[in-house]
This record gives sequence, C-alpha cells and structure tokens, in this order.
Amino acid sequence: MLKPGATIGILGGGQLARMMALAAAPLGLKCHIFSPKGDNPAFDVAAAFTEADYTDEAALHAFADAVDVVTYEFENVPARTADVLAGHCPVHPNARALAITQDRLTEKSFIRDLGLPVPDFRAIDSLDDLKAGMAALGGFGVLKTRRLGYDGKGQAMIRPETVLAEAWAKVGEAPCILEALVPFDRECSVIAARSANGSSAAYEICENEHRHHILSRTILPASVSSQLGHEAMAMAEKIAAALDYVGVMTVELFVAGDRLLVNEIAPRVHNSGHWTIEGAETSQFENHIRAVAGWPLGLTRRLGRIEMNNLIGDEADRWEDLLKEPGAHLHLYGKAESRPGRKMGHVTRVWPEKA
Repeated sequence: MLKPGATIGILGGGQLARMMALAAAPLGLKCHIFSPKGDNPAFDVAAAFTEADYTDEAALHAFADAVDVVTYEFENVPARTADVLAGHCPVHPNARALAITQDRLTEKSFIRDLGLPVPDFRAIDSLDDLKAGMAALGGFGVLKTRRLGYDGKGQAMIRPETVLAEAWAKVGEAPCILEALVPFDRECSVIAARSANGSSAAYEICENEHRHHILSRTILPASVSSQLGHEAMAMAEKIAAALDYVGVMTVELFVAGDRLLVNEIAPRVHNSGHWTIEGAETSQFENHIRAVAGWPLGLTRRLGRIEMNNLIGDEADRWEDLLKEPGAHLHLYGKAESRPGRKMGHVTRVWPEKA
C-alpha cells in the first residue's frame, strides 16, 4: 500500500491521464506523466512529466526510478514498454490484461471462454477467410482490425451488397476479426474497479449514444431492467477477477431484448464513466488511483439522474454558455487544437431522482 506523498506514474498524456492526476491530488498522491512529444494536456496538472518515446528504454528506466507504481490511460502501450517498467516497479493493470485487450480476437475468445455471451465471430487473415466468414454469418457483419482500432477506426461494415475486396482493402488487409452484426436495442457499459486484495466495486450500468462512431451522450439510469443491470455488473466483476485485474476497467455491452452481449473490454478509465465525477460518490478516476495505490475502494453509489455529453470539435466553443447554465458541470481538457472528431471536453448534468 502506498503512503500519501507517493508518486503514481501514468503512461499517456491525454485527458484521461489529466483527470487521473486531478483525482490523485486531493488524496495527497503525486502523478508523473510519461508520453511522447505532442499535445499532452495531462502535463499541465501533474507534479512531473517525461516527454519521450515509449521505446526509449533509458527514459523508461529513469521514469520507473522516479515513481512507486505505473498505470496507463490507454491500452495500446507497447508490450516491451510494459515489460521494461515491470522489471523496476509494479505495473497495474498487469501485462496479461494488456495483452488480452490489445487484440480483439484474443479478447473475444477470452470472454467466450469465461462463459459470457459475445457476438459470433471469426478470425480473418485473408480475403478468402472473409468470404467464408460472411457466408457463415449470413451476409452481415463488422470487420475490425485485431489491433489499434478505436472510435470506429479500423472497421468496415459489411452487408450483402458490399464488395468484400474493397472492405478488405479498407482495413489495410491486416489481421482482423469478423463479428456478426447484432440487432441491438441500445449500447451500454459498466465501469468496475478492483483492488489487489480482490475487492471490487462496480458502477451502475449506463446507456451510451454514439455519433459517427464516437461516444456522444451517456445517461443514467439506463433503460434496462434491474435484472439486466445486475447481470452486467456481475459480468464486469467476473472479467476483472479472471484477469487478476487491478484498477478500473470498462465492459461495453449490447442490449438485445432481454439479453446482454459483451462487445469490448477497455482496461482503463473510460469516456462513458466521466459522469462519475459529479454523479457518483467516488469517481472512476479516484477509484482507479485508490486501486493502483492499494487503498480501499470508494463507494460507487449514483447521486441522481445523470446526462453526460461529450464536447467534440468546435462544440467546446460553447463553453461560455455552458458556464452560465445552472447545474452544468463543464470539463475542458486543455487541448491546444480543436479538430473535427476530437474530444475537447465534456459537460455533466445531475438532477434529483424523480419522486
């Protein structure tokens, strides 16, 4: 267990690392950010930062010597980076969790082997594999690169009229996973925290709306039955336990009638959990810091009816109006450049529960 005054190292310098550092400060913990050169808004709020490439082993050694534990804000940390750091200090979540969630095929297979429901899927390594897979799935599917895709990148929707050679070219003819197209009613997610002693705490299921493959809005309570909500929380805790996970993780789900299907795991704090800053007794960021520090987890109770809206691109230019709105909690990420599709901030509104 770390003591107040200890330093948590964070790989990645974006908004998630920024909000982790902001959550650590009131607990008396310092954060040291490690990130390559670029727009790193987390640097502005951290006690220290290192600007170096993830392959710079001399810089990694110095970073490891300066911190007490290492975590990360995104899952595509090079495996070698995690290995180098793990030789010097604890790294949470562990390398196994990172390896499984970096590869969509490995991840889906892992979830299925736990006995949890997932969309039907096939491994795709060639155009012939794609043709066979689409025949097996009835002509509808989603082709995704096994690695490095996010916010709709590295994906191609396939229907009977799709020219398969064009879809294969669109994903760069990289190793892929083909997933059955799920006729879902809504998309949801569950945030769960787990400490090294095995204690865990899941947040209530939230409902997500996407625009152009990017999360636009999260609302609570979700339009699901209490039974499905409890099942979703149990799924997240089961996955975390199977990974011997330490920290906060996210399980993205499809709700199809009275069924839940696991879509993806994110081994980190998540955009759909931003509502927890004002809307829960303990935020996902604080619980992540508590978990990697070996501290007791905080309560996850929801504090009201909640809506969180991402501010994407020039939507953040509305900051003055949002500041004037009673009850609106504005978070701007301090990014230097606004671009279409770039997450620049978010706003959360919390209302009392209906009588």
